[in-house]
Amino acid sequence: MYKVASLFCGCGGADLGMLGDFEFNGRYYDRLPFELVFATDICPKALATHKLNFKSDNVACGDICDISSADIPDHDVLVGGFPCQSFSTVNPTKDPFDDRANLYKQMLRIVNEKRPMVFIAENVKGLMTLYGGKIFKKIVSEFEDCGYKTYKTLLNAADYGVPQKRERVIVVGIRRDITKEYVFPEKTQQKWVPLSDVIPQLAIEDKKYYFSERAVLGMKNAKNNMKRGLAQNLDEPCLTITSHLAKTSLNSRDPVLLVDADKELYRRFTPREAARIQSFPDSFVFAGSEGDAYRQIGNAIPPVMFWYIARSIYSFLDNSTK
Repeated sequence: MYKVASLFCGCGGADLGMLGDFEFNGRYYDRLPFELVFATDICPKALATHKLNFKSDNVACGDICDISSADIPDHDVLVGGFPCQSFSTVNPTKDPFDDRANLYKQMLRIVNEKRPMVFIAENVKGLMTLYGGKIFKKIVSEFEDCGYKTYKTLLNAADYGVPQKRERVIVVGIRRDITKEYVFPEKTQQKWVPLSDVIPQLAIEDKKYYFSERAVLGMKNAKNNMKRGLAQNLDEPCLTITSHLAKTSLNSRDPVLLVDADKELYRRFTPREAARIQSFPDSFVFAGSEGDAYRQIGNAIPPVMFWYIARSIYSFLDNSTK
């Protein structure tokens, strides 16, 4: 059993993927030989969800900058989806050099001091292109200076059975004393899973999820460059969902559902629908309000996509140790 420590764990999307033993969209994802020995996040509400769904007793709520590596158990794999808002291309006004952007250095610190066999870092696609890729190259170079060989790729969750077009940068670091080459998992889907697989019906009774006539009129009267109403095609995966789900607007870049075109009825996703779009099983419980759940879901790493990464890491370690 390989030991895993999880930084910036949020509600646990990556951790669920690492462990496996869950069902999604009619398929069972096997239990993988990993043990979660430590998890941390700064958000108490996200950690409340984490504690509801995982048996790990060693969960720390706090700023990673204040957590000593001595307080983190020894582990074989370090996982970290360090905060990505500063690297997002959705909002170009964000400062890519703010404090959140430098949180990767905390993961770097833990890697350097704990020396796991493998680390897995996740971030948004924009990290690869900001400032002509210079920021990404700098981050990767600093991890390599710690004595790790890195493997980088851009994965689309839709290629792994997730009903969402969600592209994420994955960096895998292998400690240099392990000479075997790592290979990312191949795409599993020749045909993407459609949104209809997880949205059984467009019309629902609860009216709080519907946009008002005023909101629809506002969208129709908006300037041409603001007209959105990004109604999703149920025959395709959903566009990327974000932590703004609770505040979704028809004039935003957030995906919505068109219930009735003639009546111009639009609605937002329910929390459970959003969780399914992220590939969480229906058995996964979210703590707090609906707004809390939306934020946790939108910030999460899709468990199914990460399960394939975790399985490839297990295969790599198993072959390396032999």
